[in-house]
Amino acid sequence: MLQQGPGNTDRNGNGRRGGESFGLSPREQRRLAPNGAGGAPEGPEEAPGLRKTLQELRRNFRASLSGVPRVLRLVWETHRGFTLALGLVTLLQSALPAAQVWIAGQLLQAVVEGVQAGGNDAAIRRIVWLALIQFALLAGGSLLSTLQNISQQLLQDRTANKIQLMIMEHANGLDLSFFEDAKYYDQLQQAQREAAFRPVSMVSGVFGLLRTGITFLTMIALLVRLGPLLAVAALLSPIPAFIASTRYGWQGYQQMRRQSPERRLMGYLTNLLTTDTYNKEIKLFTLGDFFVDRYRRLAHKFIGENQRLLVRRYTAGFGWGMLTTLTTSATYLYVALQAVRGRIDIAGLVVFTQAAQQVQGNFQGLLNGFASMYEHTLYLNTLFDLLAFEPRIRAPERPVPVAARFTWGIEFRNVSYTYPGRDEPALRDVSFTVAPGETIALVGRNGAGKTTIVKLLTRLYDPDAGQILIDGVDIRDYDPAALRREIGVIFQDYVTYYLSARENIAVGRLEELANLERITASAAQSGADAVVARLPEGYDTTLGKWFDQGHQLSGGEWQKIALARAFMRDAQILILDEPTAALDAQAEYEIFARMKELTVGKTALFISHRFSTVRLADRIMVLEGGAIIENGSHDELLLQNGRYAELFNLQAASYR
Repeated sequence: MLQQGPGNTDRNGNGRRGGESFGLSPREQRRLAPNGAGGAPEGPEEAPGLRKTLQELRRNFRASLSGVPRVLRLVWETHRGFTLALGLVTLLQSALPAAQVWIAGQLLQAVVEGVQAGGNDAAIRRIVWLALIQFALLAGGSLLSTLQNISQQLLQDRTANKIQLMIMEHANGLDLSFFEDAKYYDQLQQAQREAAFRPVSMVSGVFGLLRTGITFLTMIALLVRLGPLLAVAALLSPIPAFIASTRYGWQGYQQMRRQSPERRLMGYLTNLLTTDTYNKEIKLFTLGDFFVDRYRRLAHKFIGENQRLLVRRYTAGFGWGMLTTLTTSATYLYVALQAVRGRIDIAGLVVFTQAAQQVQGNFQGLLNGFASMYEHTLYLNTLFDLLAFEPRIRAPERPVPVAARFTWGIEFRNVSYTYPGRDEPALRDVSFTVAPGETIALVGRNGAGKTTIVKLLTRLYDPDAGQILIDGVDIRDYDPAALRREIGVIFQDYVTYYLSARENIAVGRLEELANLERITASAAQSGADAVVARLPEGYDTTLGKWFDQGHQLSGGEWQKIALARAFMRDAQILILDEPTAALDAQAEYEIFARMKELTVGKTALFISHRFSTVRLADRIMVLEGGAIIENGSHDELLLQNGRYAELFNLQAASYR
C-alpha cells in the first residue's frame, strides 16, 4: 500500500508529511484534495445573504492564492531567465494602458484646439508630437506583447518537459501496488494531461494579475477625480460573475474527476484499435465495430455532460456580465451629460469614459484571474498529490551490504500476504528454505501463490507477516536496488522492448551494453543467438514494427530474447516465472536441461506447468490455496502419491 500525508514513516521510523511540503495547510488540503486523498472536497457552497457571499468570496480568493508559491517555485526552478523575462515584460505592460488613455485624450483635445486656432503651426506641431508619442506607446505595447508570448511559450515547453520527467522519475520509485490500483492510474493520467500547460499559465496569470492590478490602480486614480461613486460601481459590478465562475470551475473539476476512469477506458479503446499487438485478434473476432461503438457511446455521454455544464457556465456568465455592461453604459451616459453641461472638456470626456471602461475591465480581469488561478490550483493539486506519494518499499538508513556470494541461501519464515482489496490471502504462513546452488520448481494451479512468492522474494511487495531472509539477513535490511542487482527474473508477461536486439538483451545489465561478447554469450545460453543470426542487421536490428526498419519476432523468438536478458544479468539468484510458455516442448526442455550448467554457483527458482521440465529440478514445492502442501524431489513426490503425482499423471495421460 502507498502512504501519504501525516504519519508517513519507513521501517526505521523516518518519513515526511506528504501535502504540507508543498505549501498547503491541512485545511486547504481538505478543501482542495481530490476525493480519497485528504477527505471530501468542500466546493463553494450555496450561501444566501451578503455575509455568506463575502465569506465565500474571501474563501475563494484564499484558495486561489494557496497554490501560487509552489507553482512559482516549480517554474522558477525550470528556467530563471525566462521566468524573469516573463515577469518583467508583464509588469512593463501595466503602465501602458493609463498612458495610452491619457495621450488619446490629449491628442483629441489638441485636435479640437487646433481647429479652433485655425490650424496654426504650433497646434500642428503639438498634434504631431502627441501622435508620435501615441505611436511609440502602441509599438511598445506590441513589442512587449510579442516578447511576452515568446517568453511564455519557451517557458511552457521547458516546464511541460520538466513535469513529465518529474512524473516519470517519481513513478519509477513508486511501489508495484501503485500500478495495480485503478484509482492511482486515474490520478496519474490527470496529472499528465493537465499539468503540462497549467503551471506556466498560472505563473503568467500571477504576473498578469500584478499588471492588471497596477493598471487598475492608475485608472482608479483617473476615475476618482470625476466621482468616487463611479469607481465604487465599477468595482462592485463584476463580483457576482466572479463567484459564479469559481462555482462552475469547481463543478468542472469535479466532473473531470468523475469522468476520469471512463476517459481512461476511451484511451484504452483507442490503443486497442491503433496498436499492432491487438490488431490480428480484433480482426479475426471482428471486434472493431464493437470497440468503436463503445467509444462512441462514451464520447456521446461526455459531450452531453460537458455541454450541459458549458451552457450553464456561459449563460450565467452572460447574465452576470450584463450587470457590468449596464454599469459601463450608465457611466458613459453620466460622463456624456457632464461634458454637455461643460463640467469637463473633450480630453476629460475621453479620459473618463476610457478610464471607467478600463477600471471595470481590469477589475473584472483581476477577478477572472483569481478564478482562473483557483481552477488551476484544483487541477495542479492532482500533480502535487501524486508527487506527495512515497513508496513504502525503500532503502533503510543504513542498509546491510549485499554479499558478493550468498552462502546461507533463501529462507521464508511464516510468510503471509494478502493483496490490497482482497479478502483471501495469497500466501498463508509459508515457510521453506533454498540452499545456495539449489534449483527449485514451484508447481500449482493458477492463483496458488507461485508468482506471489517471486514478487515477495524480489521485494516488489513486503509480507504482511513473517520474514524473508537472503544469506541470513531480512531482505528489508538491504537496499532494494542493490538486492535486485543480484536477482535475474523473467516473468511470463515479460516486456518486448522496441529497441535493438543488442539493447533488448543488454537491459539485463546496462553497464555491459558495449560488451558484445557478453551479450552474444547470453544469447547462446537462451537460444536467442539463432534468432539474431536471421535478423538483417544482426544485434543492431530494431525489434518490433513501431519504428522504421523494425523487425517483428514470433512469440517464441521474443521469449528467447527475454531469457537472454535474464542470463545477461549473471545474478546470484535466477528466477524464471513460466518464461518458456511460448516455446515448443523441445526448446523448453533444452533450456531446462542446461539449467545445471547455466546455474552453477547460483540459486534458481522456476515456475512451469510442464512436468517434463519440472522433474529436472533438485526439489519441487507444490502450492495450493497459498500454502505449500508437498515438498520433495520428483521421485519422492511420485512415491507420496499426492497432489503432485495426480497432476503429473493427468498431464502424462494427455501424451499417451
